[in-house]
Amino acid sequence: MASTSLTLRIGMDPPPRLDKALARDVPPDAALSRTRLARLIEDGQVRINGAVVTDAKARVQMDDEVAITVPVAEDTHILPEDIALDILYEDADLLVVNKPAGMVVHPAPGTPGGTLVNALLHHFGGDLSGVGGQKRPGIVHRIDKDTSGLLVVAKSDAAHHGLAEQFAKHTAQRRYIALCHGTPEASDPRLRGLRGVTFEPGNILRITSHLARHRTDRQKQAVCWAGGRHAVTRARPVQRFGTPGACALMECWLETGRTHQIRVHMAYAGHGLIGDPVYGAGRKLAQKALPPVGAAMAQGFGRQALHAASLGFVHPLTDEELTFEAPLPEDMTALIAALTPDPEPSTVA
Repeated sequence: MASTSLTLRIGMDPPPRLDKALARDVPPDAALSRTRLARLIEDGQVRINGAVVTDAKARVQMDDEVAITVPVAEDTHILPEDIALDILYEDADLLVVNKPAGMVVHPAPGTPGGTLVNALLHHFGGDLSGVGGQKRPGIVHRIDKDTSGLLVVAKSDAAHHGLAEQFAKHTAQRRYIALCHGTPEASDPRLRGLRGVTFEPGNILRITSHLARHRTDRQKQAVCWAGGRHAVTRARPVQRFGTPGACALMECWLETGRTHQIRVHMAYAGHGLIGDPVYGAGRKLAQKALPPVGAAMAQGFGRQALHAASLGFVHPLTDEELTFEAPLPEDMTALIAALTPDPEPSTVA
């Protein structure tokens, strides 16, 4: 198998683990993430002072000579499929796509085809330099199958490494639009007394907790206070529907990006998303508080009403600040129109 080689010396005060020391000392232009380095170590592609080391936790010392063999990217086993894509931006290193609701991002045992990755492989053809050792798109972040909206995808290891670092440090900007049951208000004493919930100026709801797999339903996530992963969501109502605030159009920001984060946090706050089959099952709207057509449409909405509307990040190769917007999909636009009461007809004296 063809490969390239990289040799370096460990710098002063190295971290206690080999993978961490390499992540610090490997030159940035090598574009090797810590995950990729750990895989190379495990595969026997790393030598310290001439001896192969396969333990990522191995200790290193200053001035140790490290030789890394990086195999040339192989073809992936995932098959390309000719599926139309809504691409907002593309260059040699990355692509921004507006994913439709109903499309899975990455193949899995239950969904081997018809995914965003299958579509991207067809779109790219042979124009991929390889991510993680395979010629495949680099999925930096994901959104749920039935959530629509923006994703950035890396086309090279260098782009993947730079983008992943921004998402890990929470410097990438993500804004979502959602429709939820009820309207969270700073004046609500129930919310004021709920653990992890606070309000910031401007009636901005802030929910802070840990999230982990549900104890009994492994397909769900749950709020917890020990273990799990730290998660912070902010949201504010931008439009209220019905009386008294039977549902609301929400703008949501992610400080962290955990699985199902907005859906779990909004449900925890008592304002689950309209149409959410997992975290809002059985939730009914106050029919008399909304226009009849809107109430019926909301009650039968076929997915969680959530759209990744805005995405901002720094281009990892050019340092250019990039921001993208994706308009609401037709189903959410139609639902909002149905929930909005017709204006009162004017009268002429």
